Amino acid sequence: MRSVWKGHIRFSLVTIPVQIFNAVETKGNISFKQLHQKDSGSIGYRKYCKSCDEIVSSSDIIKGFEYEPDTYALLTSDELKSVKLKSTRAIDIEAFVSQEEVHPSRYEHVYFVGPEGDIAKKTFGLLCKTLKDTGKAGIGRIILRDREDVVMITPHDNALIMYKLRFPYEIRSIDKVPDTEELQTPEEAELKLAKQLVDTLSTTFDKIDFEDRYRDALIELVEKKVEGKEVVSLDDEEQEKPVVDIMDALKQSIEASKKKSA
Repeated sequence: MRSVWKGHIRFSLVTIPVQIFNAVETKGNISFKQLHQKDSGSIGYRKYCKSCDEIVSSSDIIKGFEYEPDTYALLTSDELKSVKLKSTRAIDIEAFVSQEEVHPSRYEHVYFVGPEGDIAKKTFGLLCKTLKDTGKAGIGRIILRDREDVVMITPHDNALIMYKLRFPYEIRSIDKVPDTEELQTPEEAELKLAKQLVDTLSTTFDKIDFEDRYRDALIELVEKKVEGKEVVSLDDEEQEKPVVDIMDALKQSIEASKKKSA
């Protein structure tokens, strides 16, 4: 695994050499190229000005912030560079918090963190053990690709996981979800059956089937096309089921779940 960043974790007077790795594997992703149906030529794109309809080069393009309709504050590349932060090659831990306090909606990207060299292993192990024993996560800042991000560092096995966090202004308020202001209070009998259904369907996370069925279907489709086989379209759209009484639905679901697990 190749590191994407090397530097230090710093908190107070403690400095630990570390390296960061992408935690997400992308090699298995399936991607397609856009081709001309007539001759399978690759599709390219040209940038043009919508006002004068002229093709423009990258050197003729500047960035603008629309602060009023069709009114822009124009920014040159040099002006944008002036606000870029110089990398300190360090993750500065500013505080430690309970991981439960950080809502999952704040997570954006995930990375793995390991020690950089043998000399770092002792202090790195000390940090891992301390976070495990205290149940805390470190909140700090790092500069990646000229931008400063807030990150959360948590222990996992003999390494650390670093979550890049979204800023509060990036998260919409859940209060804006419609029709959630006044939910009906469920009847006690309905609630009892619903909880019973949850119990019958409960398992551990490692037993969940995470097979990517869409990816598998795509691979099968591509393989058939490569082999020159006929592709048959399957109509797998589910038919609408009639609405039934909630109590009957819960009871039937519980019975079906019992039979499945038997």
